[in-house]
Amino acid sequence: MHRTVSWACAAASLLCAASAQATNPASDPLLDSPTSISTPAERSVRGVLRARDQAMLSSELAGRIVEMPYADGQDFKKGDVLVRFDCSAYQAQLNASQAAVRAAREELSHNKQLAALNSVGRFEVALAEAKQAQAQAEAQVYQVQVKRCSVTAPFNGRVVQRKVQPHESVAGGTPLLEIVDNRTLEVHLLVPSSWLGRLKPGEHFQFTPDETGQPLQVEVKRLGARIDEGSQTLLLIGSLPSETNGLLAGMSGSAHFAEAP
Repeated sequence: MHRTVSWACAAASLLCAASAQATNPASDPLLDSPTSISTPAERSVRGVLRARDQAMLSSELAGRIVEMPYADGQDFKKGDVLVRFDCSAYQAQLNASQAAVRAAREELSHNKQLAALNSVGRFEVALAEAKQAQAQAEAQVYQVQVKRCSVTAPFNGRVVQRKVQPHESVAGGTPLLEIVDNRTLEVHLLVPSSWLGRLKPGEHFQFTPDETGQPLQVEVKRLGARIDEGSQTLLLIGSLPSETNGLLAGMSGSAHFAEAP
């Protein structure tokens, strides 16, 4: 009778121990071993494509817009007229200033002839020269204003967005057009500052835009000049391969860096 009770108690003890191990998996030595490699095979960060040549063109004078030949998304060439203003008032001022230049030139020539005959003194000749110089300077000012009546493209590119429309009157400094050249794209990344020791210009990494899904081999072109003390990140700029089509500024993606051995 006592032996039967002892066997029952021993069996109960084994069941309690097994139950304790089942409810406490941390005590299992098999579960204590790591299930994944601690060092990843590659490092990934997010990045964006940005164009070196991009600009927001603004008005250098106040006036009424008479022509904007390029709409959103259209391509243009360097030197094409993107915005043309009504320049009648500035052109009239230029014509008047050029007439004043001719008058001052004739007066100076006449005074020089009189001075050769000793009919006028050097003061009159010097005064005529000063009037001619003043008229020429005023004419140059109006020439600059007339030139500003047309906004030309500084590079080959595409119109991103019109900020104004034809027939509108704008003040000086008003944004007119946003333009971009998608052939000058670069990859901009914010990488951890701890990567600084292993990232150098000339190294390569893989960048995959989300919009295309095609991986690209990008070369590290340059690194930022300072580390952001708040996020502890560093700007990295990479250059795309020469034969790259179908990419647009603003595309984002993932950059993959091979782990250093």
